[in-house]
Amino acid sequence: MDKRWLTRGALVAAVLIILGAAVFVFGQFKPFGDESIDRSQPAMLKSVRDLSQYHAAAGEFQVVLDIENDVKWVPAALAGERTLFVAAGSVNAYVDLGSMKDDGLVLSPDRKTVELRLPKPQLDKPNLHHDRSYVFSQERGLINDLQALAGPPDQQRFYVAAEAKLTEAAKQSEILKRAEDNTRVMLTGMLQSLGFQVKVAGD
Repeated sequence: MDKRWLTRGALVAAVLIILGAAVFVFGQFKPFGDESIDRSQPAMLKSVRDLSQYHAAAGEFQVVLDIENDVKWVPAALAGERTLFVAAGSVNAYVDLGSMKDDGLVLSPDRKTVELRLPKPQLDKPNLHHDRSYVFSQERGLINDLQALAGPPDQQRFYVAAEAKLTEAAKQSEILKRAEDNTRVMLTGMLQSLGFQVKVAGD
């Protein structure tokens, strides 16, 4: 066989080997920084939103209302009314997870850490315990006494005022903070059980 053909064959084989090695090295080390970025929202955000309202704390409250209705220019002995009303009820505090925005749950680039931004806790409408709410005492003028003989007085205004007082009492208590803390603990435990480290914004 002609030695020139052998030499050419050897050169071609050497070039192919060099090219193959270069492709392998390029694929392994990617000197130009080729990377794939997943920008999709994590499915866990939808799962957290699906929890909707998380009722995280509840409080029992009792308030005393002192309600006085005077008739202008008329003596209290003749017309008017003063009532002491004892109201008992419960108020729930919740966190509306369904309102979490896209930045409410942020996954780190390495998908190992989750940062939470929780919505502010809110109060439910008070649940007035009618069996434990009652008129403690009542002073009425003569005209009001006569009106009461015609039928039982309407106590709806007392219940409306009681709900407002119970809401105010709940706001002044620690129930909102307790709801926020309990929600943080619940979500942190859930995400940690899935293998994530959890960071809560504001902590």
